[in-house]
Amino acid sequence: MKTVFARDPAAPSRLPELLALFGKLGVVGFGGPTAHIAMMEDEVVVRRGWLTREAFIEALAATNIIPGPNSTEMAIHVGHRRGGVAGALVAGVTFIAPAFVMMLALSWAYFRWSNVAAIGDLFTGIKPAVIAILALTLWRLFRSSVKDVPQLAIMAAGGALAYAFTAWEPLILLGAGLVGVALYLRPAEYPKLPLAAIAPWPLLAAFAAWHPDSLRDLALVFLRAGGLLFGGGYVLIPLIQDSVTKQHAWLSQQQFLDGVALGQATPGPIVITATFVGYAAAGLPGALVATVAVFAPSFIFAIASSNFLQRVKSWNAATAFLRGVSPAVVGTIAAVSAQLGRSAINDGWTALLAAAGLALAWRYGPLPALALAGAAGIVIFQLT
Repeated sequence: MKTVFARDPAAPSRLPELLALFGKLGVVGFGGPTAHIAMMEDEVVVRRGWLTREAFIEALAATNIIPGPNSTEMAIHVGHRRGGVAGALVAGVTFIAPAFVMMLALSWAYFRWSNVAAIGDLFTGIKPAVIAILALTLWRLFRSSVKDVPQLAIMAAGGALAYAFTAWEPLILLGAGLVGVALYLRPAEYPKLPLAAIAPWPLLAAFAAWHPDSLRDLALVFLRAGGLLFGGGYVLIPLIQDSVTKQHAWLSQQQFLDGVALGQATPGPIVITATFVGYAAAGLPGALVATVAVFAPSFIFAIASSNFLQRVKSWNAATAFLRGVSPAVVGTIAAVSAQLGRSAINDGWTALLAAAGLALAWRYGPLPALALAGAAGIVIFQLT
């Protein structure tokens, strides 16, 4: 039987159109993953008819149970259905590339001119708005991820553990997923896995908790984070914050928060913050390594799930795992936001900017909130 996701035999000839579409979406893709996916649905389903709406929703369902930024994985899914593995690479890379180039330019400018007083005041104004945007994101994630009392308990426990043991967020998320399996999967639904499939999990847990100290630090930190991005791109913040600011000290807490702000101000996924961190650690080579490492798992998972879409959708164990991870994600982001907020909101002016940023982000989105908070920061702190 032909499925709605049957691959087009003319796939190799479709690469130029994939390049054109996802290059355009990468440039205009402001507004976060919801906006990205809405634009893709309009272009892919409504305008071009490449996929049925049913097929698009099936792909979106698959992205929700695999780690990685959803909008990037949707681009990879569409590219894979239109052009095979080559199409997946073309769609994913061209969707990411504009944000990478913009973030690279902003990183260069930031580290060249951040000591200029006006630039410092700009980011002093932006930081409270970043915390406000994180708070708004947390509220939205809470509403979509916490549906019952056990999930509320998982969220609270995950947040408390992440606040007390900042370096252990990967293990906290993995543990929450296992709790979700125990709570939401009936014994009869437990997958019957051979020993060979079970054996790698202790190694994965050890890798998630390991603090690398070799020249491969940058690649390993972001490869680990990219493989554990359950719940969307904002999960990157708690996953890398301790490694970036404490273990390796590539950035200060203040600089890390500035990088998160720049990630929100560029098109594409907020995961592009990896480029900023990589540039701080090792210049252009570091930016390339960090970016490739953080997105590589998304390509692997998205292509694999595209090949086995019907099976992935029906994995009850994966759904139960995600029901445990999702509230823990909310808790870990809340914990890191509280830590970052202590340095970003420290007087009346920054508290006022945070409140204004929250109102603007709620009504108009993050980009206007960041822009106006930055402008206000220059005015306020130049005059006081």
